[in-house]
Amino acid sequence: MNLKKEERPYVFRKEEKTCVFIDGLSLYSASRSLNFNVDYKKLLDFFTTRTNVIRVYYYAAIPDTEEYSPLKPLTDWLSYNGYFLVTKPAREFIDSSGKRHIKGNMDIEIAVDMLEMAPHIDHAVLFSGNSDFRCVVEAVQRQGTRVSVASSMKSSPLLIGDDLRRQADQFLELAIISADFTRHPVDAPKLRQSPIRHPADQTIQECHHIDLENLD
Repeated sequence: MNLKKEERPYVFRKEEKTCVFIDGLSLYSASRSLNFNVDYKKLLDFFTTRTNVIRVYYYAAIPDTEEYSPLKPLTDWLSYNGYFLVTKPAREFIDSSGKRHIKGNMDIEIAVDMLEMAPHIDHAVLFSGNSDFRCVVEAVQRQGTRVSVASSMKSSPLLIGDDLRRQADQFLELAIISADFTRHPVDAPKLRQSPIRHPADQTIQECHHIDLENLD
């Protein structure tokens, strides 16, 4: 029986040297769309228990202002707990209706790191659905590195471009694998601070909750 790529069991090999490349905004958008909260400790464990992890990159654009960034507690925790943090200043602008927006694209940084690491690893895992990465994935594969892409086809609209999904050696459906790194409210202790939001979502009313105590 020929299964579609998204239906096949995902494969990790203990002996493979693996790097994970997480577009923070992409993962955040996926978690909102699929209605789950990421437990970043469990996410790290998801990979370290299945394969030989060399490095887990997390990419985030952070507002370059004197104001407090609601993303800072998360990025601080990640940088001290097994993640390799890559940041740059985000651009801030006001639209015609007067709403404040923050924009930051980390695609170049992700592409450069993937290409630089490709000769030194066996497996690259990319958390993004952006079809612009198709050529990067192909270039990494030409160096003999297997590439998995984590995104979702079960969201509306779809979070992954068809070209990228087809190019990947393995597609990881977040709606399925997120069960291994979802933070369940029943397991979470009470917050000692107000809920905080992802900077890219500051114009939307719903909050992006980050449980700092549960990150320990």
